[in-house]
Amino acid sequence: MDFLSPLPNLPVPEDDGAADQLPGRAIPCLALASTAGEIITLDALGTGRTVIFIYPKIGRPGIDPPEGWDSIPGARGCTPESCGFRDHYGELLNAGATRVFGLSSQETDYQQESVERLHLPFDMLSDPALKLAIELELPTFEAGGPTLYKRLTLIVRGGLIEHVFYPVFPPGEHAQQVLGWLKANPD
Repeated sequence: MDFLSPLPNLPVPEDDGAADQLPGRAIPCLALASTAGEIITLDALGTGRTVIFIYPKIGRPGIDPPEGWDSIPGARGCTPESCGFRDHYGELLNAGATRVFGLSSQETDYQQESVERLHLPFDMLSDPALKLAIELELPTFEAGGPTLYKRLTLIVRGGLIEHVFYPVFPPGEHAQQVLGWLKANPD
């Protein structure tokens, strides 16, 4: 299966209001493992802007996605989204982001393979217990058994959620949307 190419006619996610409560909220004191072997404490990210793009799960070559994956609005596209952030990483930093992270419920070892295979210049954070979803009441869904994050992006600044992108579509163009917002809202 080709995870880099978008499929035609994917269902578009609708804004169900599940992220309306987030702007202005404090980011919780959660310590999450990163693919760099560090523990990242979310409420200690500093005063600059941190981009945290949250995604359901990155696929692996040779492993089929859960049954019905392509019919779930917003599920498909984690690899193109991650590659978009990779491709625009330098521009995001130049536009005011001090850090960029991907975050999912996938285990760190699984994410590490993705970082290496996709040549990602940023760390991925692992939240297998969905602690951030519980603390902030983030939107989730079930697919093939496990509960997964719905795709959204947080701009965190000074311990507060400054801006939220939700729903995110199309995922492969999302890094450009974040870049546009950063340029339109300079420090």
